[in-house]
Amino acid sequence: MRILFIDSNHSLLHTSLEKQGFVCDLNYNWSLEEILNNLHIYDGVVLRSKIKFTKEVIDKGANLKFIARVGAGMENIDSMYAESKGIKCLSAPEGNRVAVAEQALGMLLSLFNNLCRANMQVREGKWIREGNRGVELNGKSVGIIGYGNMGSAFAKRLKGFDIKLLVYDKYKKEFGDEFVKESSMQDLFENCDVISLHTPLNEETHYLINDAFINSFKKNIYIINTARGKSLDTEALVKNIASGKVLGACLDVLEYETVSFEQLDIAKLPKTFHDLIASDKVMLSPHIAGWTQESNEKLAAVLVGKITALFQ
Repeated sequence: MRILFIDSNHSLLHTSLEKQGFVCDLNYNWSLEEILNNLHIYDGVVLRSKIKFTKEVIDKGANLKFIARVGAGMENIDSMYAESKGIKCLSAPEGNRVAVAEQALGMLLSLFNNLCRANMQVREGKWIREGNRGVELNGKSVGIIGYGNMGSAFAKRLKGFDIKLLVYDKYKKEFGDEFVKESSMQDLFENCDVISLHTPLNEETHYLINDAFINSFKKNIYIINTARGKSLDTEALVKNIASGKVLGACLDVLEYETVSFEQLDIAKLPKTFHDLIASDKVMLSPHIAGWTQESNEKLAAVLVGKITALFQ
């Protein structure tokens, strides 16, 4: 059985599969044309986000039995069409959920305590204490939208704080416990100080966080987005930071990212982006929330297990 690897990944993935008899072709530098011309000879394909697996691409893989993404989100793969052709679509959110949860918490605490700004000021010889007086997470109401691998991992890491945790998931019921309160969106609008998004990108979640959404909250809020950039309307965010409705934002993802998530197209960035980066109420990172040394190996291990299970 032959597997095409389109993107580089932890060596554990291909070496473990090779030990089980799979032939792994590591063609990381292939162009789209080369991928399309050769896809028919493969039984499986492993990728991150280098290309979109549209209906047209999938049709080139006449012998494909699975498409495996080393990551969580599957928006770059037409999974419904692939599954209709008997092609299994695999992902590995179990592998980087801890990394995402830890970064979400780290970004929030850093923002609350002005650590990035204070760090730069001290390096410049400025010793500003009152201007960097922080905010405590203790006593706040935190809302989580989406209670899958990422949302539940974030909730688990919040358990050490004396907070009220409200969780909304449109597709899950009866998941509440002594710490997590299963909630409606209206509950979140009425009570939350902080909102954290942990949903896949699809038609329902595109620009989920928009001007109307933000202004539905009774309180002024902090926003965390470690999910997908296009789930948040940046223009609406900048507007509401300026008005004071949004007190701060932690963004690991931006709507301006390329499909591969590997870069921003600087030439096409609008004024809104420059307004965003000019604000010291915003903490930014380059889509690295799930990008740790440990998650790199865990993502590979998860997919080894799932691919192997398909053929047992």
